[in-house]
Amino acid sequence: MTYHKRMQYYKKVEGKESIVCLLCQHACKLKEGQVGICGVNQNVEDKLKTLVYGHPIALNVDPVEKKPLYHLLPGSKVLSFGTVGCNFKCPFCQNWDISQTNSINKNIEVSPEQMVELALKEGASAIAYTYNEPTIFYPYAKDIGVLAKEKGLKNIFVSNGFETAQVVEDMATWVDAANIDLKSWDESYYKKVLKGGLEAVKETLRHMVKVGIWVEVTTLLIEGDNDIDEALEQMAAFIANDLGVDVPWHLSAFYPNYKMSEHQATGIETLQRAERIGKKAGLKHIYLGNVPIAGNTYCPECDKLLIDRTGYKVTTNRLQEGCCPHCSKAIKGVWS
Repeated sequence: MTYHKRMQYYKKVEGKESIVCLLCQHACKLKEGQVGICGVNQNVEDKLKTLVYGHPIALNVDPVEKKPLYHLLPGSKVLSFGTVGCNFKCPFCQNWDISQTNSINKNIEVSPEQMVELALKEGASAIAYTYNEPTIFYPYAKDIGVLAKEKGLKNIFVSNGFETAQVVEDMATWVDAANIDLKSWDESYYKKVLKGGLEAVKETLRHMVKVGIWVEVTTLLIEGDNDIDEALEQMAAFIANDLGVDVPWHLSAFYPNYKMSEHQATGIETLQRAERIGKKAGLKHIYLGNVPIAGNTYCPECDKLLIDRTGYKVTTNRLQEGCCPHCSKAIKGVWS
């Protein structure tokens, strides 16, 4: 069923019996019956069919801080869901059991209307498209998101940032906020290890900010892989100069998982070193994740505590209409 005017998710290759998927920057060229790198988008009679449409594999109610988003409706609940499949091959993926398979459970079927009804029933303020890469199930996500927006819900994308420009432009019509992984500052690491591309992610981040989507950035720090000072300095400078000093940077600790189960966990000192680098670059809001340190929000003007958090729980929110009650500084984010 079509709920709105859709963007063109694919294009036909002139003179050939194949199509090009326009969802992500892999731009997979698919012959009849062929499936893309993501494992879930297929050429069926010269049209792109999203095989996971209506088939979520993971569905939970989470605090919005868990996405992580710290500058969007603090303390609120979000309905989070994902499907199988991914367009990246990260060896450290925490959700590898769903992202790195294309085995779809057809017994589970949730329509866009049912997803929105469930979010409202659970008292959620938003729906988060997460757990695996939501770009690969974008047609399903958008059908849900447009209905959600009509019901007053926010829409959140938790993504690796490999969307095409067409998708980002389309997202601006219904997505309120996105947390984008900036996994490394090494193009070869992105291509060889993750099977993505750094320049493409940077392009997406700039584009999202430009079209008005609230953006927060997450970097999972893995010692020996992406934590050298020079790379972190360049990453922080990019966020500050290209995205804006008010864009939150979430620095998360790595824990052994999936194909990197033998790799050492990230020490808190590494996160604190990255935090100092981010502050030196002028970033106003830096949060440490996967460690027992409160992710509090402070006023960048007068340094007063604004949002007090214990883990993912907001214990105090002193913001008044998005402003510091002490100095009236407007804090960037989505507060209502």
